[in-house]
Amino acid sequence: MYNAHRRSLFLFAFLAAPVTLYLVYVISPYVQAFYIAMTDWRGVSATPGFVGLDNFVRLFADGIFWKAVTHNLALLVLLPLLTIVIALFFAFLLNVGNGRGVGGVAGSKFYRVVFFFPHVLAVAVVAVLFQQVFRPDGSGMLNGPLMALGARPVGFLSDPDVAFWSVLGVMLWQAVGFYVVLFSAGLASIPRDMFEAAQIDGAGRVSLFVRVTLPLLWDTVQVAWVYLGILALDVFAIVWVMTDQHGGPDFSTTVMAAEIYRNAFHYFRFGYASALGVVMFFFTIGFTILSLRLSRRERIEY
Repeated sequence: MYNAHRRSLFLFAFLAAPVTLYLVYVISPYVQAFYIAMTDWRGVSATPGFVGLDNFVRLFADGIFWKAVTHNLALLVLLPLLTIVIALFFAFLLNVGNGRGVGGVAGSKFYRVVFFFPHVLAVAVVAVLFQQVFRPDGSGMLNGPLMALGARPVGFLSDPDVAFWSVLGVMLWQAVGFYVVLFSAGLASIPRDMFEAAQIDGAGRVSLFVRVTLPLLWDTVQVAWVYLGILALDVFAIVWVMTDQHGGPDFSTTVMAAEIYRNAFHYFRFGYASALGVVMFFFTIGFTILSLRLSRRERIEY
């Protein structure tokens, strides 16, 4: 009885500080955001007026909000799917697919560094870099050769039909390398005997990937899907820095995070921006729970 009491006191003393810090610096801002979302606070008054759910009613009638939601949902589907497919393909080539037994291609360690390099760059740096790559004149890295060949320049960031896909391409360019390295680490932990046994049984490269590699990497793929989904919902810097009018042209690339920033720090509608943040919070939590439930399966031991 005495030992159990001392153990409880020790656990309480050990956990008191981190739990207090978590409540103050994580939970408390969430609670404040939920409260501000139900006010008309403009960032200057000490006593904001309580408006209840008016911000949410106005939000769901806002066409720009629905454009932002549509873009986030498109990224939510395309970014994880394309990133994981491309990263798995390259990771498989680097670790298993040399065509001579089981092993990676020559120079696979060097290629991992090359793939990972874009992930090292700050997001704002990537955005500024691709502003120059997508320039609509002859100095653009893509439009320059096109114009030299006599073709018309492409408005990668000025054409509403193309701008969103340009943003998606940049996000893929930066994200793929990290997941190539992540999946390579997962592949390295799989015993080579499994691949060799599958090859002896007549499995080709496609069958080896689908029947051996993917099932054994499923836990890693699930984690990657969740992280990429959160990235797709939380994307801000690339859209804000790289695109015309911070989400343009004509809001063709805007996302929820960009609208939160625009309403808070351009229009000084902090209550409305907090309502956007609350909606985004539930989007993110809902996506994470749904992804984990839908991808749940028996763990494969090896």
